[in-house]
Amino acid sequence: MTTKIGILTVSDRASRGQYDDLSGPAIEDTLKAYLTSDWQPVYRLVEDEQPLIEQALCELADNEQCSLIITTGGTGPAKRDVTPEATEAVCDKMMPGFGELMRQESLKYVPTAILSRQTAGLRNKSLIINLPGKPKAIRQCLDAVFPAVPYCIDLLEGPFITCDESVIKVFRPKS
Repeated sequence: MTTKIGILTVSDRASRGQYDDLSGPAIEDTLKAYLTSDWQPVYRLVEDEQPLIEQALCELADNEQCSLIITTGGTGPAKRDVTPEATEAVCDKMMPGFGELMRQESLKYVPTAILSRQTAGLRNKSLIINLPGKPKAIRQCLDAVFPAVPYCIDLLEGPFITCDESVIKVFRPKS
């Protein structure tokens, strides 16, 4: 069974073609390095507009049935940064530990990590994780939280995800 993973870039300028989206491909490259199980990216690019973000998240979770949806962009304090609000609006449960750990990890590199509002939540059988928009920060944040992702998807009765243990060591409790 192929695992579908949604990749949602939230950016006014990239959606208008003013510059190339580097963040979505950075997520895909990171996942290619991590995953050994069969998976397929489902990519979306939207403007920093809460209704558009919500619509894309719902489409990826409900219609595309992505087990994991990773967003990039829109997590800062600027007025147009509304990805966390959109995520909270469409989720059944919030998973605040993801955001806490990502900020803690990012603080090792930049003091402005405290300005980031990334979060995570669950919509039906989908885990949604908000990442910052900088490609370098994407890998740093995913390295921190991804060890818990496959087990979270197990708990949601999603597909069994395997990873290259030499790249990322996932944790599953021994049964």
